[in-house]
This record gives sequence, structure tokens and C-alpha cells, in this order.
Amino acid sequence: PLCTFVIGDIMANNSYSGVKNSTANHHGDFGCSLKDLRSLMELRGAEAIGKIGESYGDVQGLCTRLKTSPVDGLSGQPADIDKRKEVFGQNLIPPKKPKTFLQLVWEALQDVTLIILEVAAIVSLGLSFYRPPDAEREHCGSAAGGVEDDGEAEAGWIEGAAILLSVVCVVLVTAFNDWSKEKQFRGLQSRIEQEQKFAVVRGGQVIQIPVAEIVVGDVAQIKYGDLLPSDGILIQGNDLKIDESSLTGESDHVKKTLERDPMLLSGTHVMEGSGKMLVTAVGENSQTGIIFALLGASEEDDDDEEEKEKGKATSAAKAADGAAMEMQPLNSDEVDIDEKRKSNLKEKKEKSVLQGKLTKLAVQIGKAGLVMSAITVIILVVLFVVDTFWVQGLPWHKDCTPIYIQFFVKFFIIGVTVLVVAVPEGLPLAVTISLAYSVKKMMKDNNLVRHLDACETMGNATAICSDKTGTLTMNRMTVVQAYVADKHYRNVPEPQLIPAAIMDILVLGISVNSAYTTNIMSPEKEGGLPRQVGNKTECALLGFANDLKRDYQAIRNEIPEEKLYKVYTFNSCRKSMSTVLKNADGSFRMFSKGASEILLKKCSKLLTASGETKVFRPRDREDMVKKVIEPMASEGLRTICLAYRDFPVSEGEPDWDQENDILTSLTCVCVVGIEDPVRPEVPDAIKKCQRAGITVRMVTGDNINTARAIATKCGILQPGDEFLCMEGKEFNRRIRNEKGEIEQERIDKIWPKLRVLARSSPTDKHTLVKGIIDSTVLEQRQVVAVTGDGTNDGPALKKADVGFAMGIAGTDVAKEASDIILTDDNFSSIVKAVMWGRNVYDSISKFLQFQLTVNVVAVIVAFTGACITQDSPLKAVQMLWVNLIMDTFASLALATEPPTESLLLRKPYGRNKPLISRTMMKNILGHGVYQLIIIFTLLFVGEQIFDIDSGRYAPLHSPPSEHYTIIFNTFVLLQLFNEINARKIHGERNVFDGIFNNLIFCSIVFGTFIIQIVIVQWGGKPFSCVGLSIDQWLWCTFLGFSSLLWGQLISSIPTKSLRFLKSAGHGTQRQEIPDEELEDMEEMEEIDHAERELRRGQILWFRGLNRIQTQIRVVNAFRSSLSPYEGLEKPESRSSIHNFMTHPEFRIEDSEPSIPLIDDTDAEDDAPTKRNSASPRNVTPTPPSPSLSPTPSPNQNNNAVESGNNHLYVEGNKAAGTPSAPGSPLHSLETSL
Repeated sequence: PLCTFVIGDIMANNSYSGVKNSTANHHGDFGCSLKDLRSLMELRGAEAIGKIGESYGDVQGLCTRLKTSPVDGLSGQPADIDKRKEVFGQNLIPPKKPKTFLQLVWEALQDVTLIILEVAAIVSLGLSFYRPPDAEREHCGSAAGGVEDDGEAEAGWIEGAAILLSVVCVVLVTAFNDWSKEKQFRGLQSRIEQEQKFAVVRGGQVIQIPVAEIVVGDVAQIKYGDLLPSDGILIQGNDLKIDESSLTGESDHVKKTLERDPMLLSGTHVMEGSGKMLVTAVGENSQTGIIFALLGASEEDDDDEEEKEKGKATSAAKAADGAAMEMQPLNSDEVDIDEKRKSNLKEKKEKSVLQGKLTKLAVQIGKAGLVMSAITVIILVVLFVVDTFWVQGLPWHKDCTPIYIQFFVKFFIIGVTVLVVAVPEGLPLAVTISLAYSVKKMMKDNNLVRHLDACETMGNATAICSDKTGTLTMNRMTVVQAYVADKHYRNVPEPQLIPAAIMDILVLGISVNSAYTTNIMSPEKEGGLPRQVGNKTECALLGFANDLKRDYQAIRNEIPEEKLYKVYTFNSCRKSMSTVLKNADGSFRMFSKGASEILLKKCSKLLTASGETKVFRPRDREDMVKKVIEPMASEGLRTICLAYRDFPVSEGEPDWDQENDILTSLTCVCVVGIEDPVRPEVPDAIKKCQRAGITVRMVTGDNINTARAIATKCGILQPGDEFLCMEGKEFNRRIRNEKGEIEQERIDKIWPKLRVLARSSPTDKHTLVKGIIDSTVLEQRQVVAVTGDGTNDGPALKKADVGFAMGIAGTDVAKEASDIILTDDNFSSIVKAVMWGRNVYDSISKFLQFQLTVNVVAVIVAFTGACITQDSPLKAVQMLWVNLIMDTFASLALATEPPTESLLLRKPYGRNKPLISRTMMKNILGHGVYQLIIIFTLLFVGEQIFDIDSGRYAPLHSPPSEHYTIIFNTFVLLQLFNEINARKIHGERNVFDGIFNNLIFCSIVFGTFIIQIVIVQWGGKPFSCVGLSIDQWLWCTFLGFSSLLWGQLISSIPTKSLRFLKSAGHGTQRQEIPDEELEDMEEMEEIDHAERELRRGQILWFRGLNRIQTQIRVVNAFRSSLSPYEGLEKPESRSSIHNFMTHPEFRIEDSEPSIPLIDDTDAEDDAPTKRNSASPRNVTPTPPSPSLSPTPSPNQNNNAVESGNNHLYVEGNKAAGTPSAPGSPLHSLETSL
């Protein structure tokens, strides 16, 4: 509703007191409505200025109507703020409602295996109520007889009901997990939102308030690096440039001035300059809010959607996106909303390394389980039919049909339970729990994780590129040396030593030529250090003014920000900042400050002790660099030059846009050395990183001597190392060819030795990160973490595998682009992140080791038991309980192990490191065999040992037997004790190490044990259990406990001696697939990993087999397809199949399929990623000429994979030239060829 005001009223309210809570009409008595403001904000540039002029007179008039003051802002009284929220809305975009618990339950019910179980259980329930007439009973075969006791027969429904009940349990647990995950995710979002604060002026004071608290009428201070939280109109600005690409898609920065374009929009980034804006639209009424309303949802929500739609983004969009990112490295954080969704999908689609490996493993295990369960059902049915209708020779009575069907349903249920146990639903759960737990704990270690998988990628990090200021150092700058009036002072000089004329110019320059948001406040605690607010370098200079006993604040009050004639703000290309003042007589004076070696080049005069200026020649400058700047820099000080320039009236007003003409012939006033001490905990953290196999590189904008000094203090450079320190310029010269294009080969020559990159621009940082990631020099692809705080670090943070943004010093833009926010800006938190990342990986491996042992044993027991005794020793409900223990509880217990320092003692796992190492494989097989021996012993001779009735061949609906109860109990106890074994995966002896640090683990193990007692003693019919006596319990427990002793035995067998073990669960990465193939794979959801390994040309010899036998079709496939990538290979790939071939003849005739197994010595787990590709050309007999560079592996999909399992893998053998001794894999290859 429009509220009109009488003119006199406006005059009265013009002063500030107009806000005295006038409670006239309820529409909020503001001089303009929400509608007016919305329509105003839709205009741009000249139109907008016209509209403001026509409706409000000027911005001042608009402030008056909104009852705010451009100088003092709002009063900040709660009543006024609430009223504004009521009239103009809050600065929130309401998130979509979270899924309710019921929706999650419904989703959990969609699980295929569960549906099969439900159907089977319902059929079984229905049939159990059917009673055939007694007379016919004996005609239905021996198996149907034997149920004399009516009471027992009544209980036939229990099994079906129990299965349904356990399904309900599983569903509830799954739903609860999803729900807590979602809750945590939302908590994280809100935590990130709370972190974001913004500076507004209220009651004349600048205060920081959470973004959500901003209201219409607030006067906000905006500066370089801000992400604007709401729409507004510029009140006053210095050299303000905004990147509006997130709304318009235009990548050029837009200059904002009062005269030309004062409209500021939410969601855009301030790239340069500073200013004040009047907030005119917030939340849903701001431009971003309107767009979100059109999209129909807020961003968070589409994160959740994407969790589900992992695979729906097309890779074409991805490829296009990728190209765009590469083309404009600096503007890559400018993605409009549509792109944002696309890139979100892109990040989600590109599963993390771990998830890739897990999905693949889970699919493989699932397939195996499916086959086993199908075979089980078929065998049971066949045995039953043969036995009933052939051996006993009975005809099929129609009265008996239900009984037969009941048998078939029972067999079917057994089959399904085998499947349920085989499918590791616990895997995704374990990953989620482990990540969520880590993220929660990492908060305490000052890591705010924005993307879950960043946490696990961090565990694989091999390189960290860190900023210097604030990350390695304390970011508490103080001036400790000065060169002023021809004299170098080693400590801050006493005020009386500096001539008054110089002193005045110096202090005036420091006071006005710095952002007015930068201040030195009184300390929070008595006797503490004064608080530094704003830019720390400027704080150091203001502190220097205070040390000279001058008050900078008095000067600022005299010359407020509005009176500054022109400001050139600091940015990464200028590396200096200048402010122009207009004097009373019409002349101008400009103060400049900046990096000394840059600013001194622009100086032509020098202030001497007498207050006169003397000529400053290049020769003098070199002297000064040698005598003043280098000594300061070599002590790790940052040198800043302060200078000024006068523009006399006679020359008229210069053209301020010609920066180069303005920033010359300056007069140097003084050079200061600013110390930024290294954080005390950093050297230790860097030592840990180096021990953990992570290279730390320092990338800084400082000069090279300062950088080298700090790097030595931190321990990045050790005295006597041959590592490179270079400047950005030199780096650029070395990596570019004659045409000025960046060449990967040239980067590869530099980066392995590079430790310090000084005077680097953000583009250099991006180039370095990209160069290291794309490099193929080392056999493992490097995983790079990067820290950044500035707006311009965005591209590097995005490009890196893990981007860390600074929580305190970081700009919003950097935080947006990052994966993890360091809330204390401290390097040692990064080391904690590495520890947590590795811990996630290990937790998953522990869980896998446990899960697979249970899987293997349960499936084999059910399968063989069913085949031999026509009934599974472990009943459906028991299987479901085992499934619950091993999936849900074990994933909770093993995934929440806290990390230990010892994690930092090993090298990082590569991206192709198998999930299941050979040591783990040894444990899985060892324990599996042991458990099977015990279970089968109990199954076939248990009744004699314990002197009880045999439970084998029991008829349908017969009561549970002690025999089978003992088997079930022993089985569960074996798993429980094996869970303790699973806590160690690298073959350590002491499995109890630190067990009490993990309360969850202890409580779960004890809890499971107690529930097991309850189930066995009082579970009765539903669980097919009978109560056991004390000594039977003791025997069961002893058998369970023996698996701990067996574990000791297994760990004393060295893995090396077991040559037949293979590792499993290798990962494949998206980076490794060329784009053309990605497009082919769009339709295929799951990429066939075996093909991919081949496609990489990383073809491994399978050693364990003595022959390579594969069908001739492979050769034909090779021949028929021509390579699409002719000649793209790099020279390194010359190690073709020839290096191994001593005989040029190469024909594969043998046609027994071979089973692919993966490479088996630990040394070679990290298979080289160089493309040792077998090429079609080399298959036909050719003389082995090493110069023949093979073409890369042929056409996408028929890489020797035509025939099911017959993959042909070749491993670049380490010693390619060794003569093949008999017995070596090469020899066996030759003989078979």
C-alpha cells in the first residue's frame, strides 16, 4: 500500500528523530512501498537514475523516505528493526521444507531386496493359515509329515510375521539415518550462513551483523571481496567495480558511480574498491531472491535433489562447462545461477574417489550375491521335487498344492535372505556415517566442511599450496623497522628524531590513504594486544602512526571519507593504493602506498632530513634496494613504501583515468619493514606434512627474499636443499613457449622442485595448481589442496581438489569457491583435515574387512547348508538380524573410530590404491575359512559333541532345535569378536589399542551381545531359537573368542609369502576418461570399470595365472577398429608391448577364458598411469623396433572386452629389459604364445 506524506511532515521527519516509533497506520509509515522499491530495483543505469530523480529527488531523498541517515544509518532500536522486517521482509530466502520422516520411510521401502522379502513374507503368511485335511497329509510326502502337535502348527505364521517385523526394523533404521544426515546437512548450511557477517552503520557506529539481520534502510559498508547480501543503491563509492556475471552472465566488471550506475544487486561480487550503499530490497524481494522464487526453490534444496540425481546431468554440459572454466581462469567464479545448478550437478556427478571405488565394489558383490541366491533357490527346488515326486514316487495331489507352494515359498525366502546378506547395503551407510561423524568432529578442529567428499579427498592429498600471510603467519602485522629521512632505523624511531615536516606528511598519508574500515581498537582484555580490524597491513601502518604518538582518528574525523577526492583502491595488478585530496587553493595532493620495489620505480624524488626533496635516480634506487630493502626482506619483513605527489594549480586538473601518468614522479617519504611473525605451531605442522608424504609449497605475493626467509623459518625450505624459489615473472617466462602459450611439459620441469613462488598473481596460482593436477610426471596423479583468502583466489580454489578458504581473513567470494573453511585461518588445521581424511578411508576399509568376512561366511553357510540339508542353517529372521548387526551397527562402530597421529606416518594412498589391500584380503580369507570350519563342524557333528538332538532334515513348521540355535549363536559371537579384529587393517598385533577412546564402539559391541542373549533365550519361535544352558553359552562364547586368537595367528603370517592374494576395489577416476568417451557413456549409468582400466592402456599382466589365454576375437576386435586418437600420445608412452616381447610373433590362439586378477605385489599396487598401451598395429607380427610409438588404445568400447571375462592386462614391468627367466611371468607368456 502506498503511503503518502504531507510535505510538512516530511520536513519534520527529515531529521533523524522521525523514527520515534510513530504507530500511525499499520502499513509502516515509510515514504515508499515495497512495490515501488521492487520496480525501482528492476531498472539499470541511466533509467534508474532518472526514476530516482523523478520520484525521490536523489538518493538523499530516498534515505529520507526510508527514515535513515546516509551518515549515521538506522538507530538500531529493536522496535524499528522489527517494523522494517514486517513491512519489507527479512533478508532470508526460506528453504524448502525438509523431507518428513514418513517420506524417508517410504523411500527406504523402495529398496528392491526389501520389496522381494515383503512379498515373500506375505505369501508365506497367507499360506501358513491353510490346513489340508488330515487324511491327505500322508500323501503329501515325508517332508510334510511330522507336524503332529497342533500348537506348533498354529505357529506357522510366525516366520512370515517376523520377517515383516525385521523389514520394518531395517526400514526405520535406514530412514532414521537419512533423517539425521539431512538434519546435519541443514545444520551445516545454517552454520555457514551464520558465519557470514556484514558491516552496517547503525547509530553512527560500524557494526558487524549476520546477513539475515540486514533490513531495508540499513546503510551497509561494502568493500573489495564482498558478496552483496541484498539489493541497494550506492550512496558513496571509491573506484567501485562489481562483477555482476552471477546475474547477467557478462564477465566484464561493471563500474558503479553515483552519476552513471548506482544500482547494486544482491549475489554480485565486489571486485575492487569500496563504498556505502543504502539497502532497498532484501530476501525474496531482492534480485537473487526473485530468481530463486522463479526456480521454485532455494539452493539448499537443490543440493538435496542432486544427492538423488547424481547421474542426471549430461556430460556434454560438463564438457562445455569445463572448457569455459579453462578459457577464463580468472572469471571462472562467475557462473550464473543456471550454470550454478549445472556445476552443482557436475560436482555431484563426479563422485569422490572413494565413492567411485565403493559403488563399483558394491555392484560386484551384489552381482555375486544374486548369482549365489539364485543357485540356492534352484538347487533347493530341484532337490525337493526330485525327492518328493521321484524318490518317493508320489503323484501331485491338488489338496497338497498349498503345502508344496509353502515349501517353494520357504525356499524362495531362503534365497532372498542369502541375497539380503550378500548385498552390502551397509557400504553407503558406512561412508555417510563416517563422513558425517568426521565433519562434525572437524568443526571442533576448526574445519568447516562445505562439501562432504572434500574431507575424504584430503586424506589422499599429495601437495598443499599455501598462502603465506595469515595461514603460515599470524596475520598480526607490526612495523618494526623504518627508513625515513635518509636514515635506517632498526627499531621504530622516537617521534622527536623525525623532522616535523616529514612527520606531518607521513601521518596524514597513513591516515587518509587506507580504508576507513580499518581500525585499531582497544584490547578486549586488560593488558592484551590492541585489536586489529580490517586490512592487517594497513593496521600495521596505523599502529606505526600511534607509535609516533599521533592520533590518526583525529585526522580521519577532520577529513571524512566523503571528502576524499578520488581513491585508487588496492588490487592485485596495481599492488598499490592511492588517495587524492583537493586542497583549498584548488591544487591536489595524492598519497600512495604499496610494495616497495614497485613503488620505488615510480619515485623520482626523496624527502631528506631537512624536509627538502632531492632527486632520486635509478642508481640511488639500486643503492636503496641493496642497503635497505634486501636486509629487511632477508629478515622476513614485508617492505612497504609510502610516497606522495603534488599536482599544482597551474597544471590544471589531471585526467584521473590515465593511471600511468598519475602514478609517476612520486616523492618517497619512507620505507617501512612490517613483521608478520610465523605462527608458533606451523613449523611442527609442516614437519608432519612432510613426514606424511605431502609437499608443502608457499605461494605468496610478497617479494622473494621475504618469502624465502619465512619459508626457511617454517621449515618449507631446509638449509642445503636444492629446491627452487622463483618469482611469478620468472615462472611465467619458463612455462611459456615462444608464442606465449603455457606448455605442460615446461611446467613438469619446474613444479617437482618448486617450493616457493613469490610475487605471484592469482593467475600464476591457478596455472601452478592446474599444472600439478594435470601432470603425468609421477606415476600417481597429484591431489592438490590450496588455501586462499582473496577474491582473486577463486579460480585456484575451484580448480584444486580441495580448496581451503580462510574464515577470518577470507572474502565471501573465496568462501563460495572453497570446499572447507578454516575457521581459525591456521595451517595446522589443514594437517588435522589430512588426518581426518585418512581416517575416513581407513574406517571404510575396516568396515569392508568386517562386512566381507560376514558376507562370505553367511552366504556359503546358507548355500551349502541348503544344498546338503535342504534347509538353511541360518533362518531368514536370523539372517536379517545378522544383517542388521553387520551393516548398521558395525558401520556405526567402525566408522566412528577417532583418528590417531600414526595416520600421519604413512604416505598418501594413490587414487588407484585398491580399497582392499592384500593384508586385508588375507584377514578376510583367513577369518572366513576359520569361521566356516567351525560352523560346518557344528552343523554336521555338533549334535554328537553337545549330545543333543540333530536339527537337520527337520520338517516344515517343526519347532526350533537346540542344535541350530547353537550354530546361530556361535555364528553371531564369531562376528562380534571379529569386529574387534577388524579395528586394525595394516596387520597390527594389538587390536585393543585405543579401544576405550571409542565409546560408540564399546557400547555397540556390548549392546549387540546383550540383545543376542535376549534373542537366544527368549526369542523363541520367531527367531527359531531355544534357550541354551550355561555351559552351551560358555562354549559358544569360547568359540567366538577363539577368533581373536586366530587373528593373532593370521597376522603373524607375512603377506609377502602369500603370493596368490589379490587386492580388490580399484578406483577409476573421471579425470582419466577422455571427453569423447564420456559422451558415449552418457547412456550407461555405471561405466564398466574393467573396460576403463584397459582404456587407460594401463594394461596389467595377470601374474597368478601361468598363461594368458583369450580368444582370437580380441585380436580381431583390435584389428577391425581404427584408433580415433591417432598420434595424440606423448613421447613417454613408447614403452609399448614391444619392451617385453622377445619373440616378435604375437598370436593368441588359446581359447580358455582367463579370470582377471589384479596385480599382486604391494610395490606395484600403485600401477603406473603412463599409458603403456597395446595398439592394434603391434598385434600383427612386426620386428620389435623401440622407436615405433604405438597409437593409443583403439575405439572406446571394444578394448579387448568383446569376450566377457577375457581381459588382457599388461603391466609396465619395472625392469623392462630383463631377460625372462623361466618361471617369470614373461617366460610363461612366451610359452603360451
